[in-house]
Amino acid sequence: MSFRLSFIYNVFVSARRFKNIVLTGFMGTGKSTVGRELARLMGMRFLELDRMIEEEVGLKIKEIFSRYGEEYFRDRESEVVKKISEREGLVISTGGGVVLRRENMDALRKKGIIVWLKAKPETILKRTLSSDERPLLNVDDPEERIRELLQKRRPYYEEADLSVDTDGLSPLQVAERIKSLLRQYTH
Repeated sequence: MSFRLSFIYNVFVSARRFKNIVLTGFMGTGKSTVGRELARLMGMRFLELDRMIEEEVGLKIKEIFSRYGEEYFRDRESEVVKKISEREGLVISTGGGVVLRRENMDALRKKGIIVWLKAKPETILKRTLSSDERPLLNVDDPEERIRELLQKRRPYYEEADLSVDTDGLSPLQVAERIKSLLRQYTH
């Protein structure tokens, strides 16, 4: 089976059995805002993975990174992924780095269809510039850091079942596009 046919088959099979919609992508691509809109449109509950981690640890993401480092954060992230991946009827907004651990994506894919939200580095920088809550971008050249991280993570993001470019679209437009794509694969 060719790669393209295999990909289409995997998307079809995933969509027919999905119980959750999992939004992945780099920070600033709209996972949280789109996720809220999509949950509303689909009549599902919305969960934000990073907020759940903050609640479990009792610290903001920025503080977790500062006090304990990225590896500690990724371990907590994996624990929360394992818990929520057993639930159903959710639109789940993941953190941008959740894709770095295969176990996370395998767990989320078990009952979910993975949707990669994409945006250009310039768009991401514009959307994240005003926030100091992005520990991975607290560097001298955040746009270069965005490009580096996107290049590193791209192969992981590309394993998603579907992808939607969010550049120039409102959260509602992106949510409607996802809903339309899902409808194509479930009929």
